[in-house]
Amino acid sequence: MKIYTRKGDGGQTGIWGGRRLDKDHGRMEAIGAVDECNAAIGVAAAASLPDKAARVLAEVQDCLFVVGCELMAPDRTGGGGSVPRLAGEEVTRLESAIDALEAELPELTSFIHPTGTPEAATLHLARAICRRAERRVTTLRRAEAVSDHVAVYLNRLADLLFVLARYANSTAGVTDRKWSPSP
Repeated sequence: MKIYTRKGDGGQTGIWGGRRLDKDHGRMEAIGAVDECNAAIGVAAAASLPDKAARVLAEVQDCLFVVGCELMAPDRTGGGGSVPRLAGEEVTRLESAIDALEAELPELTSFIHPTGTPEAATLHLARAICRRAERRVTTLRRAEAVSDHVAVYLNRLADLLFVLARYANSTAGVTDRKWSPSP
């Protein structure tokens, strides 16, 4: 299969169900932001993360493809009728991972800076990109139907990435840098 088709050279792209959208359409912005989030998680996963964190991120990356399917096949017709969909238990798995990781961390008592080890910093960056994806999905939801599971999953994923950043710092023996507001 060729990687290029030339069909998008005029500024439009196709989604499952046969619709063609401008490349800057809100749906395409949401899809692109989810893709950026997945790529940022890939960068974090390529670092020397603790095994527990790497396993969680591998599952997350697979699930982000399902999030992309939800966004690429809104009509559930044609080829989009048979793509994987979110069912809700994905959020429960994220929450379980968050709870398990937090049980190993010191209690969070203040805001912290998105820094620490290079691994933690990449996870903080992935979290910020995930929040952008969540905002793009929120904008799209005002204009078109989007599964509620998508927004909830992205919201919880950003929480998980925050906790994973703290976990990466903690396992490396690096204390999170607390925010100290000026008087």
